[in-house]
Amino acid sequence: MIFATVTGNLGKDAALRKAGQEQVCSFGVASETKVKGEKVTTWVDCSIWGKRGEALCQYLTKGSKVTVVGELGTRVHDGKTYLTVRVSEIAMQGGGAKASGGGEGKSSGGGYDDQDYGRGKDANGDDLPF
Repeated sequence: MIFATVTGNLGKDAALRKAGQEQVCSFGVASETKVKGEKVTTWVDCSIWGKRGEALCQYLTKGSKVTVVGELGTRVHDGKTYLTVRVSEIAMQGGGAKASGGGEGKSSGGGYDDQDYGRGKDANGDDLPF
């Protein structure tokens, strides 16, 4: 098993679907790097399975910045190979396009404890259902 950590922004709202007897929350993360001075975007298809995915899906909206950790894999569709991550850990970084509270999302250092991430708190310090 190979595990990967990916940080980036969601390209669109996460989608919840049923796969067999379980729910799965699927979303794409765009990670940007520079290669020889040019911006390169790598897309990673992510999935969170079960009740945790079902609970988190509503919070994973287009533009949200996240860091995911999970099992790295690939899938082939129409002759193209896609990177995948089956998420075991997720941290919502805040500053997303649809941050709660009606105003702009908070960015790093915006008055909350960074250690809350991954421990059931969002950027506003509100409890998350995981």
